[in-house]
Amino acid sequence: MHGKRIDRLNQLFKEEISALVQRELKDPRLGFVTVTDVEVSKDLRVAKVYVSVLGTEAEWRASLAALDSAKGFIRNWLKQHLTLRIIPALSFHPDRSLAHAANIQALLAELKAREGGSADG
Repeated sequence: MHGKRIDRLNQLFKEEISALVQRELKDPRLGFVTVTDVEVSKDLRVAKVYVSVLGTEAEWRASLAALDSAKGFIRNWLKQHLTLRIIPALSFHPDRSLAHAANIQALLAELKAREGGSADG
């Protein structure tokens, strides 16, 4: 039962933080950020928020710095809009799995193009 509640809270925080980042945060350092996952601790005191950023390494760093500086605002917004006794402290972590998958996809497409080009010759 406890696991289902944590799963629901993970999903709730993911949806709310994602919407908040897209609509409310106006920091110019914030690039194209996607919240990929949230892991709330069992005692509900800490939430790890995993984000993916579309862009260069500098854009990754700038976006993570912007999120880190806005975590107080985000937590306060969650406190005002969610009916929960405890709002966890937030920590933002990079999730590079989407970038890694895109890189693999590009390599596979390049390999396929090479194989197609050598078959014609």
